[in-house]
Order: sequence, then C-alpha cells, then structure tokens
Amino acid sequence: FIYTTAKQDYAKKLLDVLDPKKKLIRRCLAQSDCVCSQGCYWKDLTRLGRDLAKMVALDHGIQSFPAQAANWILVPQWSGDPQDEELLRLIPVLAQLGQA
Repeated sequence: FIYTTAKQDYAKKLLDVLDPKKKLIRRCLAQSDCVCSQGCYWKDLTRLGRDLAKMVALDHGIQSFPAQAANWILVPQWSGDPQDEELLRLIPVLAQLGQA
C-alpha cells in the first residue's frame, strides 16, 4: 500500500514513478482517505481494515500518524536520490517483525 496525505492526482503521479508497470503496489490511499483535524491531514491505519497488531508502516513525518504511532517506523524523507538504500537497511528489522 501507499498511503499519502497528498491529493489523489499527486498520488497517481507518484505511483506512475514508483510502479510504472503496476505490479508492486496494490492500493493507494490519498488525502480523501485521511482524517482531517483542524486543517491537518493524518493517516488512520484503521481505514485499511486490518489487525493493527499485525501492521507496521513507514513514514518520514511523525505528524502524519498521531493515532497509531506505535505502528509506524520513522524513515528519512526520500529526496529522489537513486542511490538511497534506506529501505534496504530496514529489511532485517521488517523480517524480524514478520516472524514476531
């Protein structure tokens, strides 16, 4: 899944870059799938309809997910650098979580 606080048209452009052949990402949630509180949008993992005890998500900004902070792993913001390997460094952590 991709979950962004951006509007749907931006999310579509993002998906076209990340998954141009549409083989990796099954679903995209955008601003309309977020909760708006006092003009700020935040991501609500309950909207995915899955057991929160079995879910983890990655994001660069803690303000995006105040309700389920325990489910999120903070990662540096991606700047478009094709040499960025931050997500690869998380593979061992995610593998451990997958076995927990």
